[in-house]
Amino acid sequence: MISLERWRHKNLAYYKDIEKTHQFFIPPHSEVLTVGTRTGDLLGALNPRLGVGIDINPEAIELAQQKLPNCSFQIGEPESFELDQTFDFILLPHTVSYLENIQKAFNNIHKVCKPNSKIILTFHNPGWEMILKLATVLKQRMPISHLNWISYHDIENLLDLENFEVINHEKRMLFPRRFPLLFTLFNKFLAPLPLINDLCLTEYVIARPRPQITPEQLEMSCSVVIPARNEAGNIESCVTRMPRLGRHTEIIFIEGHSKDNTWQEIQRVQAKYGEQWDIKIAQQKGKGKGDAVRQGFGMATGDVLMILDSDLTVRPEDLVYFFQAIASGQCEYANGCRLIYPIHPKAMPWLNRMANRFFAWLLSYLTNTKIKDSLCGTKVLSQENYSKIAANRSYFGEFDPFGDFDLIFGAAKLGLKIQDIPVRYDPRSYGTSNIQHFKEGLVLLKMCLYAAKKIKFR
Repeated sequence: MISLERWRHKNLAYYKDIEKTHQFFIPPHSEVLTVGTRTGDLLGALNPRLGVGIDINPEAIELAQQKLPNCSFQIGEPESFELDQTFDFILLPHTVSYLENIQKAFNNIHKVCKPNSKIILTFHNPGWEMILKLATVLKQRMPISHLNWISYHDIENLLDLENFEVINHEKRMLFPRRFPLLFTLFNKFLAPLPLINDLCLTEYVIARPRPQITPEQLEMSCSVVIPARNEAGNIESCVTRMPRLGRHTEIIFIEGHSKDNTWQEIQRVQAKYGEQWDIKIAQQKGKGKGDAVRQGFGMATGDVLMILDSDLTVRPEDLVYFFQAIASGQCEYANGCRLIYPIHPKAMPWLNRMANRFFAWLLSYLTNTKIKDSLCGTKVLSQENYSKIAANRSYFGEFDPFGDFDLIFGAAKLGLKIQDIPVRYDPRSYGTSNIQHFKEGLVLLKMCLYAAKKIKFR
């Protein structure tokens, strides 16, 4: 026990960074299993509602139980442990480096997974093998023999073989020992940068069980929130062109301080189609699309939550693809992508398209997820996952007046599977855009810089 604690203390900055990274992805009071728990410090740092640890080392288990009397620990092999519980998060902190049979361990982990569980694996960049061996010789690192020096692609392949899919992959830590100035310079400011990031020591992979589609999933209910400002000429078409989604479709109009007769038109359409559709209406209390979306989601009762812009540049008919993606579990956050099909120049001028591609690249970098179109107004996720994002909103704060980045950054922080859904993008048939492109582009850039500090340069 003294040896384990001594090595942890010798490399405390390194272990603290691992704890900090897991805290970023795992909300407090979650149900957490650690496979390879060591001294239990990682599990303790997460403040779980239910915490369980597995390790093959009896001394580690004894020490962890002393530190965390409210958690449960047991001796067991990752390939063969048995539990009668399932968990929100299953952690393997460097555990894959020691496993005799990684594929068998992944197969066994399936037994403790919920359909929406997340598996977080930590392992060393194999490019550091000689450096770490030298550190062992110099007695700067715990001596360990027979390690698996595996790459990200090895991990991805092994997970795929056992019916898991990778959601996120990131690297951290360029300078694993704490020296004044150098530790912060290398690890906070240089390590997140493109290309340099490939040199980092610690790799993280977030995965989930590959979804098993059942007919019952496609019978979920759906709420479509439609923010509307100065869109009187489009309101009726929002209803008449709406497809039936799942077992029940709820349409929610949120009118946002219009200067035309949008509110009167919403009331007329509700009265006209109220027997055919479940239509809820409200006038916005705050300002901005983001506020309108949050108000609408607060009124929603559906299992699946959607945003449809009332300008109808995204066709309501395409919402069926979003619903299928979320209801089937194929993804957990469906992001509209307007850049697959041809776009009329009136719908998205060339300069706007270039700006969109820039922000898509920037968000892909910040979230470690390929996003082709970051500014499409159509976003879809489950009520359950939106509740998790809302509960964790304090991490970013009320920084997004548009609502798009608030959701996508929140989804990335929770490790949700994000996927683009192609849509046809049409020119407006009524009114003019409420967007002030240059001014709002600066706001978007400011939000990205803020999010970079909270996500990449944390």
